Amino acid sequence: MDKKSPIGIFDSGVGGSSIWQEIHKLLPFENTIYLADSKNAPYGNKSAEEITTLSIKNVEKLLSVDCKIIVVACNTATTNAIATLREKHKVPIVGIEPAIKHAAVQTTSKRIGILATKGTLSSALFSKTAKEFTKDISVVEIIGEGLVHLIEAGKLESPEMISLLKKHTKPMIDASIDYLVLGCSHYPYLIPQLKKILPENVKIIDSGEAVARQTKTVLQCLNLLREENSKPNLQFFTNAETDTLKFLLKEYAEKISIEKIDF
Repeated sequence: MDKKSPIGIFDSGVGGSSIWQEIHKLLPFENTIYLADSKNAPYGNKSAEEITTLSIKNVEKLLSVDCKIIVVACNTATTNAIATLREKHKVPIVGIEPAIKHAAVQTTSKRIGILATKGTLSSALFSKTAKEFTKDISVVEIIGEGLVHLIEAGKLESPEMISLLKKHTKPMIDASIDYLVLGCSHYPYLIPQLKKILPENVKIIDSGEAVARQTKTVLQCLNLLREENSKPNLQFFTNAETDTLKFLLKEYAEKISIEKIDF
């Protein structure tokens, strides 16, 4: 495997670009290829079999362009398909899971909230992780119904979005949580809105930084980190319209390329 080969990243749409930003921040010289499978978003309402089939398709597309490592920047795909992906392919694969452990260790009220997709919350991997770390903790699990669709449409601050967020967070506020775990890579884009709705003491956690650190660790161990001071090639491909990706990544506009393709 060549050090110059790109890091491959995929998600059920644009949300995993929040993970890409953390990876690029930590590894600014690495070439990256991001696949946004927006045509099939959200994965959270699909069966485990459908999610696995879509994930295999995405990984094979990234391997066809010689990616040296794959980041599954989708909680639903990780919790439902990562074991199959690792069995099927020799390339290192990094996944993303809700940061339940961090919230469970840090909480003082012993009450935490988890906002995630149905596919993540109903998965065996999520259930195992939650049981392991939340034995003495009250957990309010909420399916973020409708949020991914609005994010994919770029409607981050729409009245419809604010109304949905108030509805989804009300049970958590009523339960006096002090940590909110975001269990979908789309949701970090809603942090500014969530901060306006949640009480000030509630801390919001997502998994982006942890995924970036793990990606760096794996590449270091395999001696696959690219040489520093090299200009990176930062490519984004989507099978839907490019507008939302351009909007979410506008601060990187001069450094990245965004293209619509079929996959």
